[in-house]
Amino acid sequence: MAAWLGRRIPLSAGQQLGRVLGSLAFYAVPRERTRALQNIALAFPEWKQAKHRAVIREMFQHLGMSLFEIFWLPNLNERTLASTTVFEGTEYLPLALEPGRGSVAFAAHCGNWEWLAAGVATLGYDVTVMAREVYDSRLNDFMVSAREKNTVKTIGRGSVSAAREMLVALRRGGFLAFLIDQNIRSDSADLLFFGRPALTPVGPAKLAIRSGATTVGVFEERRNGKHYIRIQPPLVLTKDDDAVRLTEHYTRQIEEQIRRVPEQWVWMHQRWKRRSKVKIVE
Repeated sequence: MAAWLGRRIPLSAGQQLGRVLGSLAFYAVPRERTRALQNIALAFPEWKQAKHRAVIREMFQHLGMSLFEIFWLPNLNERTLASTTVFEGTEYLPLALEPGRGSVAFAAHCGNWEWLAAGVATLGYDVTVMAREVYDSRLNDFMVSAREKNTVKTIGRGSVSAAREMLVALRRGGFLAFLIDQNIRSDSADLLFFGRPALTPVGPAKLAIRSGATTVGVFEERRNGKHYIRIQPPLVLTKDDDAVRLTEHYTRQIEEQIRRVPEQWVWMHQRWKRRSKVKIVE
């Protein structure tokens, strides 16, 4: 019902409704609110508690708005993209896709990352995202279907065919996007994130180096009532490049983006959690 409604009401109305629901969620989910407050205090210890609380409340509002924007995304086309989205650095997109190469795109849970993928795809680019399967199969099917409506393809992280599908996506000469700002059960490097060691997946960097793909940082944020998508200059790699250093490079970009709009990052994630069974790559 929410998805049906979200697609049919004006985008601005859905955003306002999502903002209200996000405000309610701030009080309705105390466990997630507490974890988010603890994490933002680690990242910004110089802030007063009142500012921590204000930013986390804005984060909940932002997530509520993002939810309704996802419902609305099937309406995205060239016309609606022009009225809702501002691009910075589009000249780097064709440079990243040199003849015979795909590009590994490094992104994060900043802004509305689903809008980011849909926006680049609406420009006419081949976009594939690596995504964790949602615990509820119905919700997972909805997300995959919603992306498909914007021609964005999904590879399930951990699926038996994931490795082959990733190589196929790159060989097609498209963008293969990863969100690398979360602590997951995969080969990781212990990199500084807001001054604290955080396990960060290095698989995307390894894939880029081994496959001969370029890499590019892409970020999205909500600003002045519109979505801003920023594309960073691409990097051309060689077999001698180091996966950990490459991952650190994009981790720095992610941290800079979070500092730009801290209310648009998912602070309840346990970013600094330690995992005993994760392989640490030096």
